[in-house]
Amino acid sequence: MVTDRRASWLRGVLDLLVLSCLTDGESYGYEIAKRLDEAGLGQIKGGTLYPVLNRLEEAGLVRAEFRAAERGPGRRYYRLTPEGRRGLKEQGAAWRAFHRAVEDALVRGEKDV
Repeated sequence: MVTDRRASWLRGVLDLLVLSCLTDGESYGYEIAKRLDEAGLGQIKGGTLYPVLNRLEEAGLVRAEFRAAERGPGRRYYRLTPEGRRGLKEQGAAWRAFHRAVEDALVRGEKDV
């Protein structure tokens, strides 16, 4: 049950997390998923991550560029656009405010338990 809830919570903030992975420069899908896993968010499968990246690209928040590789398949590299940086800043602030409200409500509720 906790895993189901965690997945639901993650879906609600995954766009922001992906944008945050691109603040230091461009990256590709596997590397983004690896960063999220290393941050303690669990493994994000391609079937979840790539639709997010496509949605962010369609919204103009990231730009993608395909690059051929010397060996193996090519990769799509993603980078933040100026709109993506603004969106991350604005929505990040909104998420933190929401998180604080949830945290406050949980703390109050736990005092009564």
